[in-house]
Amino acid sequence: MTGLISFDHVSAALALDNFDSAKARQLMAPVPRGWQKRDTPPTPAAVMILIFADAPGRLSLVLTLRNSELRGHSGQVSFPGGRQDPQDSSLTCTALRETYEEIGIRSDTLRILGGLPCVYIPTSHFDVAPIVARFDGGPAFAPNPAEVAEIFSFGLDELLQPGYKRVETRRIRGIDVRVPFYAVHGHKVWGATAIMLSELEGRLRRVLPHCVLHSLATL
Repeated sequence: MTGLISFDHVSAALALDNFDSAKARQLMAPVPRGWQKRDTPPTPAAVMILIFADAPGRLSLVLTLRNSELRGHSGQVSFPGGRQDPQDSSLTCTALRETYEEIGIRSDTLRILGGLPCVYIPTSHFDVAPIVARFDGGPAFAPNPAEVAEIFSFGLDELLQPGYKRVETRRIRGIDVRVPFYAVHGHKVWGATAIMLSELEGRLRRVLPHCVLHSLATL
């Protein structure tokens, strides 16, 4: 499939004013979410939404399957990222550092396009800044096996196709939770990652031409 979504579309989506982030995120958020009162401020963190184009010009974003032996969010699908270290001068630097450490993509090969508002993760008490970057060409990944079990990509056009969305009920801490997720290459993308993707999807829907949205809806 040739590219229906361009980097210009992505940049325009990130630059939207007065976008209702909360409404877009709610579409893929677990219900109820695991909120609890905390006495300390959340830990700053960042993830990288890395987007690249394949040979026909189709844009895809990069996802990782976390190592099952990690202490936090083990075995889940996520973006490269983690907590802000003292030496990180900004959350963008955090995302760039973590991207190199986890999947081997150097910061000088990425072009920052923008970011999304921070997403609070109740279970880890992290406040996560999603940073969006462009990679020109086909990335050669070098996964860190201590953190990453698998790297795979997800087409931005697939993000807007209804066939990739599912819902299930899970028993979490003794409570039945409605969990929406994106079904991607045999993986269930849910939780904070799905919430971030849902906002990116909503923003793209605002800037894409109606003919493109109609084409994606029928795939």
